[in-house]
Amino acid sequence: MATVAEVRVRRVYDEPEDDDGVRVLVDRIWPRGMSKARAALDEWCKNVAPSTELRKWYRHDPAKFQTFTQRYSVELEQDERAEALQHLRDLAADRRLTLLTATKDVEISEAAVLAAILNR
Repeated sequence: MATVAEVRVRRVYDEPEDDDGVRVLVDRIWPRGMSKARAALDEWCKNVAPSTELRKWYRHDPAKFQTFTQRYSVELEQDERAEALQHLRDLAADRRLTLLTATKDVEISEAAVLAAILNR
């Protein structure tokens, strides 16, 4: 019987919690003002992040989220991103995975798109 992934999304600026499980930053750019120690990351998986072009087009505009999700899903099929996405699946296979982002509104972030894919 396959287990269901337990993937959640949090801001990297929030204090780590005991039940975070594996903490992975999924942004391409390191969070402004965040030290490595304070981030308390297990990994930084920047290869799964959206392309610079897509990120700059999107600019976390809620009106563009649906289109962003579609375009990002296509990008996730590219070799390097697909490999990184599979790595996240492997991490989530038997433990909680917390995807971290510096985005203010995590509900419309690439981390939210990734969590939705991984939680299917």
